[in-house]
Amino acid sequence: MPESQPALQDQRFLERDWDYCLVLDACRFDRFEARYDEYLQGDLQRLRSPGSSTPEWAARTFTGTHDIAYFSGNPFVNGLGIPLNELKWGASCDYPWAAADHIETIVDVWQHGWDDDLGTIPPSSIAESFRDRRDQAERAERVVLHYMQPHAPYLDREAGGKLRTIKEGIQSQGERADEEPGLLDRVADSVRPRVESVLEDRKFLQKVGLWMELDKRSVLTDGTRDAALEQYDRNLDIVLEAVAEIVPELEGDVVVTADHGEAFGEQGIWEHHIETHIPPLVEVPWLEVEGVV
Repeated sequence: MPESQPALQDQRFLERDWDYCLVLDACRFDRFEARYDEYLQGDLQRLRSPGSSTPEWAARTFTGTHDIAYFSGNPFVNGLGIPLNELKWGASCDYPWAAADHIETIVDVWQHGWDDDLGTIPPSSIAESFRDRRDQAERAERVVLHYMQPHAPYLDREAGGKLRTIKEGIQSQGERADEEPGLLDRVADSVRPRVESVLEDRKFLQKVGLWMELDKRSVLTDGTRDAALEQYDRNLDIVLEAVAEIVPELEGDVVVTADHGEAFGEQGIWEHHIETHIPPLVEVPWLEVEGVV
């Protein structure tokens, strides 16, 4: 009989030693392992994330009060103070967690660094925001740079409809936080969880959601999985190149990790979803950076 593999260590994000942590959104371990050494040098471990999506990871990671400057490309980690279970877009979960209750300084790069043409927050926006607000970073005990890549939309494609919807929905909700909800808001609040639960439970519809981000010709010629992996790897290359560029500017211990991974049809799952704890979604890299290539 083959020897059983030892259980993975938990990520324990805040318990580990680092000064700067660069989070790559939706970065699965195996694709990172195959590519990182073209850009970075260091000690790589495979760890188990506490969540299979950003809301789950964030709510289970940041449970106390933390002196961190968090440069966030992900709208779910924001300074608006709206709990995840009250968000009207993209976070169908029961977590009464708001980033602003736990993280001392949040820089909402997802707001001011948005690129309308790409439909996302490019890596350059994270770097530019960090450089412009370096004083905030220096006042904090630790710093997180949360890049959206390799998460879709894929930067070599004109896509990004789903992420744009989440971004605009959360932003508009923040602007209307003090207003009394109208009839349409109340109806939407009652209907949306049912719609989202149906989408989460239908594996075919998960796949359709991924098709929105892909080059349709590639899907026809290569199939959904191969087409998606090719564009995902390209996104990973783009963000790793950006990380390698900024690492020399960071003084102290630097690590690169992920909030969760990404699924490409494993066990019928596509993309990533809350509380779906399969290996492609919870096995993430933890690279203690020693230098750049």
